[in-house]
Amino acid sequence: MQLGFFTMPMHPPGRSVTGTLKEDRAAIILADRLGFSEAFVGEHSTDRCETIPSCLAFIASLVSDTTRIKLGSGTVNLPNNHPAQVAATVSMIDHLLEGRFLFGIGPGGLKSDMEMFGNLDADRNAMFVEAIDHILALWNGEAPYKRTGKYWNLSTERTLLADAGQGVMLKPWQQPHPPIIVTAVVPHSKGLQAASARGWLPITANFLQPVWAATHWPMVERGCAQAGLRADRRHWRVCKSVFVADDDATARRYARDPNGPYGFYYWNLLAKRKSGGGSVDIFKHDLSLPDEAVTVEYLLDTLVICGCVERVVEQILAFRHTIGDFGTLLYAGHDWADPTLARRSMELMAERVMPKVNAAIGR
Repeated sequence: MQLGFFTMPMHPPGRSVTGTLKEDRAAIILADRLGFSEAFVGEHSTDRCETIPSCLAFIASLVSDTTRIKLGSGTVNLPNNHPAQVAATVSMIDHLLEGRFLFGIGPGGLKSDMEMFGNLDADRNAMFVEAIDHILALWNGEAPYKRTGKYWNLSTERTLLADAGQGVMLKPWQQPHPPIIVTAVVPHSKGLQAASARGWLPITANFLQPVWAATHWPMVERGCAQAGLRADRRHWRVCKSVFVADDDATARRYARDPNGPYGFYYWNLLAKRKSGGGSVDIFKHDLSLPDEAVTVEYLLDTLVICGCVERVVEQILAFRHTIGDFGTLLYAGHDWADPTLARRSMELMAERVMPKVNAAIGR
């Protein structure tokens, strides 16, 4: 089992944006030093707590400060961007990283972004599919380009000057394109099935209860079977909120306190989910649980793995037993309320927890 990293990120709104951006960079640079295999970065444009509006720009800032770790968009929210701009920028990032890039894509989930970009009431899934189809066609085709769609029309027919380079799109470093990754955030995800049929690779979100996370792999298998592809559990990435400390008391104090950084993270998710009458069912381990029982304390107790090294190993193995085997555990990034403890958790995770986990599962 590989160890990766995934950050939305999520910080209290009173913190300095300059400071949180430096902290988010430091976390990924540390992950690279510790041997994490990959790191994904989210993006939102209209959120004071999630302060990376462009994951691609943020990844570009890490190119020269990392050496081994693969860097992924987590995700580029396609309905909020022009597909030609995404295609060109991703190609550039892929060349800068010389193959260390993973192309995570999604329709986006932040309602204020949807409103700001004018697609709150649109069929965002249809926009998502059209956008990625345009992007792949640009990468696979040759100038002049001519594509029409419901949401975007793309062309360089009238202005092509190929000898001078005008009207010609960049192609990625990885051919035919970087690996495409999608994040699944609901049980029994039909979107995950459709994505798997196209050869795209899955991430299971860290805020799904284990019983619902377990529903994702059968959907992957179903999609792969439709397309005659082989479903390989080594390609399944699963994100979890984890905190490791030198003793259980410190871990519980930091990661189970509703007023702590993990508490803030889940409070924020819960508040956004409830806004506008949204359902909180994805947070429940049992759908018969009343909505009022879905509290921050409940989420911390059921979704966060924390403790000393031995305790965390036990919880990861129990989680794997529930959902089945998977290839990469993505350590979810949280605000560094205490930078020393946050760094120590990542060190313990890489240097002591994962070797014990892999020894236990025979890898």
